[in-house]
Amino acid sequence: MKKSLYSAVAAALVLGAASLPALAQNVAIVNGKAVPKARVDALAEQMARAGRPVTPDQEGQLREEIIMREIFMQEAQKRGLDATPDFQAQMEFARQSLLVRELLVDYQKTHPVTDAEIQAEYDKVKAANASDGKEYKAQHILVEKEADAKAIIASLKKGAKFEDIAKKQSKDPGSGANGGDLGWANPAGYVKEFGDALVALKKGQTTEVPVKTQFGYHIIRLNDERQQEFPPLEQVKPQIAQQLQQQKMAQFQQELRSKAKVE
Repeated sequence: MKKSLYSAVAAALVLGAASLPALAQNVAIVNGKAVPKARVDALAEQMARAGRPVTPDQEGQLREEIIMREIFMQEAQKRGLDATPDFQAQMEFARQSLLVRELLVDYQKTHPVTDAEIQAEYDKVKAANASDGKEYKAQHILVEKEADAKAIIASLKKGAKFEDIAKKQSKDPGSGANGGDLGWANPAGYVKEFGDALVALKKGQTTEVPVKTQFGYHIIRLNDERQQEFPPLEQVKPQIAQQLQQQKMAQFQQELRSKAKVE
């Protein structure tokens, strides 16, 4: 009898030792069903991707979250909710979304934006914004009719304040409330007629005749000018890289769409 007892204990110890690796792979056993640790790891990775990395203090909360999900899932299955047409349709949509995401992530890995591409884009943008190498600080008043613009110019010549007229009469909601102030800008950022008239002015000068654009008639005053300071590459490199990556992704999607046979 003692021999049988010893044999049973020995067998239990052997079986227990054999199950240790399996237990290490699970975070819990819920109603007899193992909850794998991989679920905790997947949730932690998902949170990290969203910019919320899991701290050691939160690991217990994460485990409890996974356990509650398993409890809810078992209850839903018990009620047959996983067999409904609506659930099946949602599962298919989720599967598609995950596959699409994996495809795009894979494409980004195999088609990264290179430093050479970033440098080329930086040089192109810098050249496009260089113009004459200057940026201008100006004010303007925008009105609908040429006659009104000429009347304003006449008032300015008599000593009326530019800021006061801009606040009362300018149709530009962005600058009118600030006395017509447009801040510092490159002429290339304005419509051609406006930009050409601006660079033709001298510091402190106001246009003698109204400047017509698609928006109406402008009275422009040049307050100051300076050499344009273009940001260094390292400062704008992340933004350029993101923009180029988005362009690549758009091109990839367009290529797939054009090759697909859609009936």
